[in-house]
Amino acid sequence: MIYRGKQNEYFELQDVDTKNHRSFLPNVSGALQLLWFLSDGNAITIDGIPHTFRANQIISLSQFHRVEYGTITSMKMLRFNAEFYCVINHDSEVGCKGVLYYTRAKIPVVHVEPAELELMKGAWDVADMELEQRDSLQLEMLQMQLKRILILSTRLYKRQGILAGISDGQHDLVREFHFLVNEHFRQQHSVAFYAGALNKAPKTISNMFRKIGEKPPLQAIHDRILLESKRLLFFTKKDVSEIAYEVGFENIQAFSRFFKNQEGVTPSDYRLENRD
Repeated sequence: MIYRGKQNEYFELQDVDTKNHRSFLPNVSGALQLLWFLSDGNAITIDGIPHTFRANQIISLSQFHRVEYGTITSMKMLRFNAEFYCVINHDSEVGCKGVLYYTRAKIPVVHVEPAELELMKGAWDVADMELEQRDSLQLEMLQMQLKRILILSTRLYKRQGILAGISDGQHDLVREFHFLVNEHFRQQHSVAFYAGALNKAPKTISNMFRKIGEKPPLQAIHDRILLESKRLLFFTKKDVSEIAYEVGFENIQAFSRFFKNQEGVTPSDYRLENRD
């Protein structure tokens, strides 16, 4: 079901499976997504890269991801736009900026643990029921359930993988770094810029990333530039020189050197290899 508000608010919650997944557009302009897989064997292509997801994994996708459904056995699809709820402006409420959304190039995968399964299911079920209401409180109630889902997902993700065991201060620094990279990677390619924006020394940022097992901060910047470059090469017909300028390089030669160092092939060869 879909909620559409008077101020362009958009909220959608759907049950998707093998029978109906072809009827849903995998992308909605400007919408953030949560996909909760309820069974094994789900195949989705994200930014041209095939992925397989199993039962009780939740992935978060920003409006910048390009998604194509392959095999969907069973999943819940939730998506919403900034007019409905802006995770950046309301970061103090849900804390998912730089964790679930606007994070490093890797797609966040939340593993719903058995102890949290009923709690997560309850939040999604209540949101589903609220979509059937038609009163003046519907928008607020839907926003409330979305916040519950985002908070639960963020808490679970923070307890898993490299984010487990670090202090709140360290966690906030990591997520703010990744958010800033997503905001400025087209113009700013140096760790010094992001360290300055966080009022930290570049060495402090590098030491902390090493301590928690993250990639070096410079590599995180390069990964984000590379991801955007590959998206533009794969999904658009823009000239390589135009793409180079769009991701912050003054000339095509510098961009080609960067791309080959990161990917092992030139931008032109990458485009040729990935054409249908």
